[in-house]
Amino acid sequence: MKILVGYKRVVDYNVRIQVKPDGSGVVTDGVKLAPNPFDEIALEEALRLRDQGLANEVVIVAIGPADMPPHLRNGLAMGADRAIHVVTDQAIQPLTAARILLQLVEKEQPGLVILGKQAIDDDSNQTGQMLAALWDRPQATFASQFSIADGKATVVREVDAGLETLEIDLPAVLTTDLRLNEPRFIKLPNIMKAKSKPIDTIELSSLGVEPGDHLQAIRYHPPQPRQKGVMVKDVAELVEALKAKGLL
Repeated sequence: MKILVGYKRVVDYNVRIQVKPDGSGVVTDGVKLAPNPFDEIALEEALRLRDQGLANEVVIVAIGPADMPPHLRNGLAMGADRAIHVVTDQAIQPLTAARILLQLVEKEQPGLVILGKQAIDDDSNQTGQMLAALWDRPQATFASQFSIADGKATVVREVDAGLETLEIDLPAVLTTDLRLNEPRFIKLPNIMKAKSKPIDTIELSSLGVEPGDHLQAIRYHPPQPRQKGVMVKDVAELVEALKAKGLL
């Protein structure tokens, strides 16, 4: 079985995001970029399935500008067998990403597609669900446990009411939650091996997918600064303070 894994590049989660002075977006120049944390979990799960003998190839996919190869080499060093780079300078929204992935699914014919449940730059949480709908295959989102047997996947997923267990037929789309696994550290020998692993470069225009924006961001605003805390002497004073703010 072949597993296709989405591997998006985002601003590192440790970086304090700054909004551009004109409100047109966030500052990315000179900012550290890193793999989306949920996508690293997705890749780790794919590698574990391969290590168990349930898959024979793990392919990572990234959509972005021409400087993506170092990002893909990171995923190859983690253990992926090869990478696909869909080249575009345009910002890609979830529906377009799902359509691009569908074209690659039809070409690669994977038995499983694993994506992070969301990317930490836009928090859309849409691409996996859209891909499953376009592909007309089962989906299991927010997975915290996962196993495969007899051509079916058993998935424990996190929902508002607790945990839900699903059994779905393969091929399918899986999106990963934080508690599914802990991604492995990349070792130096694997970094060296990754340099010889193949990266297939595909121009977005060759896939027949229109990258037009379906949603338009009008303006970005930074969050309001956190207000300074107030010390109170006792519960009665706390209650009065809350009433004064209209919170009680």
